[in-house]
Amino acid sequence: MDKLEAFLEWGGVKKDICCLVISGIALIISIFDLIPLPFDAAWIAIVLCGIPIILEAIIGLVTAFDIKADVLVSIALIASVIIGEDFAAGEVAFIMQLGALLEDLTVAKARAGIEKLVHLTPQTARRLLDGREEIIAAELVNVGDILRVLPGETIPVDGEIIAGETSINQAVMTGESLPVDKSVGDSVSSGTVNQFGAFEMKATKVGEDSSIQRMIRLVQSADAGKAKIVGIADRWATWIVVIALTAAALTWIISGEIIRAVTILVVFCPCALVLATPTAIMAAIGNATKHGFLVSVGDALERLAQVSKITFDKTGTLTYGRPEVTAIHRFNAEWSHDKLLLYAASVEIYSEHPLGKAVVTAYRNANQGELLAAEQFQMHPGRGVEAMIEGQKVMAGNREMLTAAHITLNLDQSALADQYLSQGCTIIYLAVEGSLAGVIALSDTLRENAKDMILEVERAGVTPVLLTGDHQNAAQNIASQLQIHEVRAECLPEDKLQCIEAYQQNNQKVCMIGDGINDAPALKKAYVGIAMGGVGSDIAVDAADIVLVDDDIKELPHLLYLAKRMMTTIKANLTFSMLLNFVAIILAISGILNPVVGALVHNAGSVLVIINSSLLLKWRKK
Repeated sequence: MDKLEAFLEWGGVKKDICCLVISGIALIISIFDLIPLPFDAAWIAIVLCGIPIILEAIIGLVTAFDIKADVLVSIALIASVIIGEDFAAGEVAFIMQLGALLEDLTVAKARAGIEKLVHLTPQTARRLLDGREEIIAAELVNVGDILRVLPGETIPVDGEIIAGETSINQAVMTGESLPVDKSVGDSVSSGTVNQFGAFEMKATKVGEDSSIQRMIRLVQSADAGKAKIVGIADRWATWIVVIALTAAALTWIISGEIIRAVTILVVFCPCALVLATPTAIMAAIGNATKHGFLVSVGDALERLAQVSKITFDKTGTLTYGRPEVTAIHRFNAEWSHDKLLLYAASVEIYSEHPLGKAVVTAYRNANQGELLAAEQFQMHPGRGVEAMIEGQKVMAGNREMLTAAHITLNLDQSALADQYLSQGCTIIYLAVEGSLAGVIALSDTLRENAKDMILEVERAGVTPVLLTGDHQNAAQNIASQLQIHEVRAECLPEDKLQCIEAYQQNNQKVCMIGDGINDAPALKKAYVGIAMGGVGSDIAVDAADIVLVDDDIKELPHLLYLAKRMMTTIKANLTFSMLLNFVAIILAISGILNPVVGALVHNAGSVLVIINSSLLLKWRKK
């Protein structure tokens, strides 16, 4: 059976398309008798499309006694051939294979997200032993080992800093773009990146216990637990087969006409029923693509129509994910705002820190003048920078830098800084010749149309939730601007995953929207995962069911409405298909329909289903 399955899978989608094209041409030749052949051209369709269906049915019955729609189709094919209705057999086989191809095209294959996560795992570490430094494989690090991490290197295991100061890019864990200052006694996680200063650390969690390995396991477990939706034709296949065989047998016994029995089997074949769902899904996917969404999993829109909550990551999703200068405040009347920004940008010109770059960008966007020459530039990892500008010592950094320089804030200055901090801002203090000149407040900025998008999401009957790794003040500030009432802040990857699980245990189907590596487990676990494709990591994209290509979140409500409209179309298709089957069965029992006409009725039903589904291509809520 394994060899038979391998044979059927050979060639993949390209083979299936070729077989369908050839079969379609053969059926046209057969019905119009275009080319004289020593056999009915419909046999080409029977061989290319029908035999795979029969073999799949046999494999399902033998290996797992799995009764699907292909069992009934196989019976109808064989019966049609026995009584000489070759065209009917070929037509049914063609329609069923077309439906199967459409489903295959809408079902995603296994993705490489977990493999990419594995590649993030550091391969080597610098171990200090007896005063010597040696490079060893990361898996050989033991708890208690002393390691050295240089600027730009990825931290190999979880640990605690015992010497040195630095800034750590923790985006892999928290999703936040700004580095976090670290010093002696602070913990660091594997997979995060050392930005500026070298430091020494003691290993506390290694191997499978490290943060990056735990995240890999989270993604794997989340993916395994996501249920897949089964096609309605297969879901009801057992009853369809039983009813069809019973009706055919009784009709044959009562009427004595085998052709009526075969016609019943042909019209019972769920052709339109099989096409009802995949055609609507494909049309909806086409519509979503036009609005910037790539749907990688066929049933994603089907699931999206059922969600009651959408959890949003903050940085890079609702915001642009980059700091911008939002306020400048002077503490000395001799300093203007422009002069403060000029000095700050001049001292930060050689800084690689995102905050420093944001200050320089703000100056260049606001002014055309040249920056002042910065001499004797020094960087203090985890604190800030300093340089000589126009013969004056200028310092730009955090409060720890001021403390080290014995510069203190008075009550008013401290209150102002705390006010900015409470709004989720990051503060750069500017000191000139040991005197505090002013502060520059920076924060992440909301995406355009984010507020309108949230309001429209609520109108669609879905509750927005803010789920972020950022600190509470920043999260509450963004939430208040967007009028989001449910907020979860300071979330690690496992926290986001647990939050999703908690909602879903309460029978709330959740959609997760994120962009970072840290969002991958939650994207996998959620009923539907949507990743930001423009700014998002490859791992987040691979973990998601849907990708927002251009990061334009204003189209998200359209996607929600489209998913609901798609389900309405599918229900209409299914209702029509079942009514058509019922009428056709009555006519077949009465002898009005023969197998060929019955197959044509199915064709008409399938065409109408496809036409109705195609209306979704250009649909938009008015």
